[in-house]
Amino acid sequence: MRRCGVLMPISSIPSRFGIGGFSKEAYAFVDFLAEAGQSLWQILPLGPTGYGDSPYQSFSTFAGNPYYIDLEALIAQGLLTEEECESADYGTNPNYVDYEKIYFSRFKLLKKAFERSDMEKDEDFQKFVEEQKDWLKDYALYMAIKDSLGGSAWITWDEDIRLRKPQAMENYEKKLKKEVDFYCYQQYLFFTQWYALKAYANKKGIQIVGDIPIYVAFDGADAWANPELFQLDEENVPVAVAGCPPDAFSATGQLWGNPLYKWDYHEKTGFAWWIRRMAHCFALYDVVRIDHFRGFDEYWAIPYGDETAEFGRWEKGPGYALFEAMKKALGNRPVIAEDLGFLTPSVLKLVKKTGYPGMKILQFAFDSREESDYLPHNYPTNCVVYTGTHDNDTVNGWIPAMSRKDLAFAKKYIGVKRKEDICKSLVRMALASVADTAIIPIQDYLELGSEARINTPSTLGDNWKWRLSADACTKELAAHMDELAHIYGRKRVAKKK
Repeated sequence: MRRCGVLMPISSIPSRFGIGGFSKEAYAFVDFLAEAGQSLWQILPLGPTGYGDSPYQSFSTFAGNPYYIDLEALIAQGLLTEEECESADYGTNPNYVDYEKIYFSRFKLLKKAFERSDMEKDEDFQKFVEEQKDWLKDYALYMAIKDSLGGSAWITWDEDIRLRKPQAMENYEKKLKKEVDFYCYQQYLFFTQWYALKAYANKKGIQIVGDIPIYVAFDGADAWANPELFQLDEENVPVAVAGCPPDAFSATGQLWGNPLYKWDYHEKTGFAWWIRRMAHCFALYDVVRIDHFRGFDEYWAIPYGDETAEFGRWEKGPGYALFEAMKKALGNRPVIAEDLGFLTPSVLKLVKKTGYPGMKILQFAFDSREESDYLPHNYPTNCVVYTGTHDNDTVNGWIPAMSRKDLAFAKKYIGVKRKEDICKSLVRMALASVADTAIIPIQDYLELGSEARINTPSTLGDNWKWRLSADACTKELAAHMDELAHIYGRKRVAKKK
């Protein structure tokens, strides 16, 4: 089945309060996608963000980001006033998220709503806490302790609570009960509002493509609450951490610092934690993109404490056994394998065995020195084609950085004479390709430049900030996208009532 969709993070939705969220503007974006003949909306991970504001370094793999909670809904419920929400400082630029200001304003408002909500008597809230107890209580306690200790990483906490000794756990649970309840309340609001938005999208014929990082953050509730899942020593200090080896892009490799999985332990449990994690994802999303898929075949293990990734070594991952267990437990659910980068024969074999579609990025296709798997004439049908992802520049930002030879080859391949025509032609090329699925960043439909880039890997400071202008998604743009979807056989067919 041929289909198409748009890549845009929740944080990039225009809204009144400094960052995109589950507000009326998100519903309007769903309406726009439906009008534009799309059937997929791909977003970035929804977890609560910490240092660097990256959705790929979250305080929990199960929790949701409280920044996305719609404040207007809380005003409508009488839990906040219009004046309280309007007077908070969210920053002054509507096109970029000011995370520091959001951090200092958003939690104060949510705390006010919590204190006025009388949640202890709310049956729906109590039911939610009970249903999500496998992860929620650990996450809420972890965040409450972290706040009480000035935001310090759990590896620096006193030994009794760092190692979760029963007496210490009991003491903190009693001492921080109100704060724990506040974090549970945030998650209740997040999931209630997200499921309402997702149901609306599904009703309109739009499926949500979610995204999960292969690894969890070390400074997060997952590693603190479940140290047995990771390569940690008896003091819960990592033995080795994740990253990538040196390559043409980085002479010292990439040091991510995430804890590595203790795959032999996971295998002994029948991959129970991974199955629980994926089941949670399939409740949140219709399709799940798994980041860094090659790490399931082999992963780069860097000794803990190293300052670069140079002296790591390749270790064997779980291979197909993990996906066999997942399919047995959850059925054959739709997954996209992020299989970018250097792929060994064993990685290619694993992706093929799972049956999951891999990814093709048109910005990676035009190397004038060699034939590329990313050129559309080399695609299988079982793949997902993008002009670029959240880690790429926009097409119009990428073009000026191309070498003269690559640019000449690209123009010849695409069939254009002017570089100003590359962006719109590349979008058409993705949609015209044999790939079953085509997903285009909204920035490339709008032909925006580097000012609209989402993320530059291995940098800090200016990532994850870009936001869509309130007037960007016009009826003319929807009609254009709908026409392209129709021409290239990807038009979403409305369900008969």
